[in-house]
Amino acid sequence: MTTEVILVKAGQLLLSLSILVVLHELGHFIPAKLFKTRVEKFYLFFDPWFSLFKIKKGETEYGVGWLPLGGYVKISGMIDESMDKEQLAQPPQPWEFRAKPAWQRLIIMIGGVTVNIILAFFIYAMMLWYWGESYLPTTGAKYGIVADSLAQSIGMRDGDKIITIDNHHVEAFDAIPGDVILHEAKSIQVERDGKQLNLPIPEGFIRQLLKQKAPFALPRFPYIADSTKPGTAAAKVGVQKGDQLIAVNGIALPYYNEFAKEIKKHKNEDVIVSVIRGKDTLNLAAKLNDKSEFGVYPKDPFEYKTKKYTFLQSIPAGFSKSINKLVSYVQQLRLIFVSKEVKVSESLGGFGSIANLFPESWNWMMFWEMTAFLSIILAFMNILPIPALDGGHVLFLLYEIITGRKPSEKFLEYAQIGGMVILFSLLLFANGLDIWRSISKFF
Repeated sequence: MTTEVILVKAGQLLLSLSILVVLHELGHFIPAKLFKTRVEKFYLFFDPWFSLFKIKKGETEYGVGWLPLGGYVKISGMIDESMDKEQLAQPPQPWEFRAKPAWQRLIIMIGGVTVNIILAFFIYAMMLWYWGESYLPTTGAKYGIVADSLAQSIGMRDGDKIITIDNHHVEAFDAIPGDVILHEAKSIQVERDGKQLNLPIPEGFIRQLLKQKAPFALPRFPYIADSTKPGTAAAKVGVQKGDQLIAVNGIALPYYNEFAKEIKKHKNEDVIVSVIRGKDTLNLAAKLNDKSEFGVYPKDPFEYKTKKYTFLQSIPAGFSKSINKLVSYVQQLRLIFVSKEVKVSESLGGFGSIANLFPESWNWMMFWEMTAFLSIILAFMNILPIPALDGGHVLFLLYEIITGRKPSEKFLEYAQIGGMVILFSLLLFANGLDIWRSISKFF
């Protein structure tokens, strides 16, 4: 991965997290202000020892910290990550969080999660309104698939056409890997040479699929030139838009994946590339560079389905997509704990894994898609009943509302410390896995 790609991915992750954190904290800040609760700090990122920027307006200090692991609002009289014991040792003041009715404190605590859910719904709705929803139908992969080593391990071959998963049809081709994982599929039905075959999925396949974090099959297609890269062999020998590349040194290679695999074998060599132009077949003598690069960008030959939405149609569609994404995420998370197929060490990841979900070049549609998905993840993770998370505070507030008894501040203080230890341990573990995976690639 080049430095440029790393910077692009890191930039997208940083911008996405900044948007999510600021809006999440606004979800706490706004109801706190509405209930006349004093907010002492509002920070993007954490600021141990020093901050990159800060300004005070009224009773609140606004700033940007140097540690990009989230953000926070410091609300007076609340047991949080600041662990301000001196303030809590004083009698409760009318403007403090602990002096407010339990129902007000509950609204303040669920505000961040609420905003994240609304944000995901809003982004999905606006994306559907602006871009619509495009996908390649499974039946549209008319040239079959390119099977990677994992697909080949269960008997799939290049050119197979996927018909069904566990004998049920999957409409969108890109949804096939997710369908296999979520339903813990037992078989894949494919068409090969006009015959239908049933390929059993063995134990361990789903674990490997989750581990490689990539589809096991991609659509196969013929190599038809869309354009050429300036300065490359293809540009020098005059490859034209619409030319179909079919062979290298007389070896028939009718599909893009086959051509790409063969051309890599001829670094700095002279080759003969055969192309079909109109009714003629031309043999072009070319000199490859030290990257084995011929330099033809392929034409996408597929017919995609695109569903357009009016503004009013996008609202329920965006809501439905948000719910489906949340359910899908929870189901995948469930597999980590209940499925023998999935190992925690292979499924968890830190900031590096999240950054790799973003594309290698800046793409606003993919950026907003990922931001909406991360907003759903942030909402779900924050509402978990773990002390130090919003869900932990909500759990204790519900206990107070139901029983009429408030947990002691000493108990809440110990719970906060315990929750922070759990969270930081998980954070170190997840990011440590990323580091280990990066290091293991060199061995």
